[in-house]
Amino acid sequence: MTRLRIALQGTVQGVGFRPFVYRLATDLRLTGWVRNTPAGVLLEVEGSPEPIKQFQASLDNQKPANCFIYSSEVTVLDPAGYTAFEIRESLAGEKSAVVLPDLATCPACRAELFDSANRRYRYPFINCTHCGPRFSIIESLPYDRPNTSMKRFQMCPACRSEYENPADRRFHAQPNACPVCGPWLELWRRDGSKAAEREEALAGAARAIREGRILALKGIGGFQLLVDARNDKAVLRLRELKDREEKPFALMYPSLARAESDCQVSDLERQLLLSPAAPIVLLIAKAAAISKHVAPRNPYLGVMLPYSPLHHLIMADLDFPVVATSGNAKDEPICTDECEALERLNGFVDLFLVHNRPVVRPVDDSVVRTLGGREAVMRRARGYAPLPVTLPDGEGSVLGVGAHLKNTVALAVGRQVFVSQHLGDLETPEARKGFEDAVAALQDLYETQPAGIGCDAHPDYESTRFAKAAGLPVTEVQHHYAHVLACMAENDLTSPVLGVSWDGTGYGLDGTVWGGEFLEVNDSSVARLAHLETFPLPGSEIAVREPRRSALGLLYRVFGDGAFEMTELPAVASFSAADRRLLKTVLAKGINCPLTSSAGRLFDGVAALAGLRQVSTFEGQAAMELEFACNGFESDESYPIEVREPVGGAERPILIDWKPLVRHVLADSGSCVPVGIIAVRFHNALCEAIVAIAKRAGQSRVVLTGGCFQNRYLTERAIRRLAQEGFRPYWHQRIPPNDGGISLGQVVAVSRAVSRESEP
Repeated sequence: MTRLRIALQGTVQGVGFRPFVYRLATDLRLTGWVRNTPAGVLLEVEGSPEPIKQFQASLDNQKPANCFIYSSEVTVLDPAGYTAFEIRESLAGEKSAVVLPDLATCPACRAELFDSANRRYRYPFINCTHCGPRFSIIESLPYDRPNTSMKRFQMCPACRSEYENPADRRFHAQPNACPVCGPWLELWRRDGSKAAEREEALAGAARAIREGRILALKGIGGFQLLVDARNDKAVLRLRELKDREEKPFALMYPSLARAESDCQVSDLERQLLLSPAAPIVLLIAKAAAISKHVAPRNPYLGVMLPYSPLHHLIMADLDFPVVATSGNAKDEPICTDECEALERLNGFVDLFLVHNRPVVRPVDDSVVRTLGGREAVMRRARGYAPLPVTLPDGEGSVLGVGAHLKNTVALAVGRQVFVSQHLGDLETPEARKGFEDAVAALQDLYETQPAGIGCDAHPDYESTRFAKAAGLPVTEVQHHYAHVLACMAENDLTSPVLGVSWDGTGYGLDGTVWGGEFLEVNDSSVARLAHLETFPLPGSEIAVREPRRSALGLLYRVFGDGAFEMTELPAVASFSAADRRLLKTVLAKGINCPLTSSAGRLFDGVAALAGLRQVSTFEGQAAMELEFACNGFESDESYPIEVREPVGGAERPILIDWKPLVRHVLADSGSCVPVGIIAVRFHNALCEAIVAIAKRAGQSRVVLTGGCFQNRYLTERAIRRLAQEGFRPYWHQRIPPNDGGISLGQVVAVSRAVSRESEP
């Protein structure tokens, strides 16, 4: 007889793993036990050698679909004389178990949902061990019902029987419930009075959307605002109420077939739409039968399919696409509580569809697109957070507090770094409170106090201020270095690498605004090898919202005061004569005109010079439109761009001189060359600059990171050109290339520093 003790870490809680182990062991006539622990799952099996071998093989080969085992420690022990196999109560202790994200409704539950003979027919909270809420309902580890927001719902005898039956797929399904014993729906008016409940509430909500009204729906991780996506008046009203002038809205389609009728859907995009994560997927639109106001001037639609039972029911009743956008005011976190929603969303909506299952933490919808033939997450939330990134080594706990925009926070517990859901921009008191709540929630979940904090080097970021007020050792991490480290971590890369870190804004170490950086990362150092040549940003932060100011900075760098005489250019003509005189003065005197090497601002400036956009209504709009202009144009032509070595061999960065590029953009634009050709030549020129610096660096591994690499054309072209020249490119997959990845990079930077200090 043999007894094995097996300690497993990974996504092994909330996926039906203990029931799977129970059934496997009993089928093989093995004895022992299995239990959740704060670190994962611990089990013992006892029996003869051959069944034990089969058990070990099946643990990996037959494990539940959403289960991932990161480590397995096996110890051989003397037999204990067990007489049966059982599921034991969970253990307490140091907490490092992986919490599973919220999972989309599985096929079995969907079938029951629409089966009139089933006792859960049209029950909006149906779930099992394969699907349903996880991260949004868990209060503490281990993942057991008393540690979730389902603890207030006592299971009825029928649900209890399922929960305790090893042969049932709801065996130990922690959110298990039914219409008799579980949560229910209510439809509320704007004054908080109840208009209907249960099935009548659902019918009333669907009727309101058909009538063109705005519905606030309490979903898995908080509220969404829903309107008929075909109704121009309803969509425009939502835009006005949310102060969201042109930024695209996400769509929910009732079925894959309906989405495919409106959009181009590749095999990979189809897999993403149907995956347990069920994210918003950016798809190229065809002649979509929706309002033109959903995504103005944008060839892509952000599409998702119903992912919760409630969404399946309401979309089946409607049978047409709806706008499904976050339930919040501008620059605020999404609402999670119905009473809070009544107060914060009252001016936005006509009715509230609510339920009485508490949302423990806000979790927005994730956004993905395909890049280089792979999934690339742009906003990491539902379905992905808080799955960890595993570092090569690590001890203790480190907190990364992220950036100011697209904020996330990250907590390292040993080798595992748990990255929070997308928290948004820290622009308002409500957003900052949401950030602080997320930091506290992550620490509470793992019951750990960080020994140190990594933050951005920018002194005015709210996250930096928070870090410095926390009373713990603080490590300031340069923004673009954090970007590179995040991409290295998720690709399991060690030094050395060449990091290409391009974005809109980052605090530079030389007093300028960085954003077009080439960083050499070695085991013990990081060096700024090269960067885009700097240019002034008249008005500083205003230039982020006005691409014409970036264009003026570029022109001033090339032509000096002559730039203000070029009134034939839309970027110059858009300013009044008085404004041009003022801008000429401030540029000459350097008043509120910081120098920047930002690739993002270069994109903005070229978009303005090409006549695409002079003033943006949301972040990145001009750069996005320059990317979209490439669609339908294929060419290997590129504008000239010069790579200048430091004068006299000085230890200064190599400069990428974009001035020849700007001259050619102006010439082509003046000759009425199609803007699509201008856009392609511009993108190609930047990719050639990447290849040129990679050749000078002599480093085979090149990391592409930063918000600019959300751009599909730029990223795929850079990947292709680097590969053609013999380099090995790496880019983001599960961690966003934008500032949503900064917190992970900060944790890695602190861990690297600690590792160096501990070396003999």
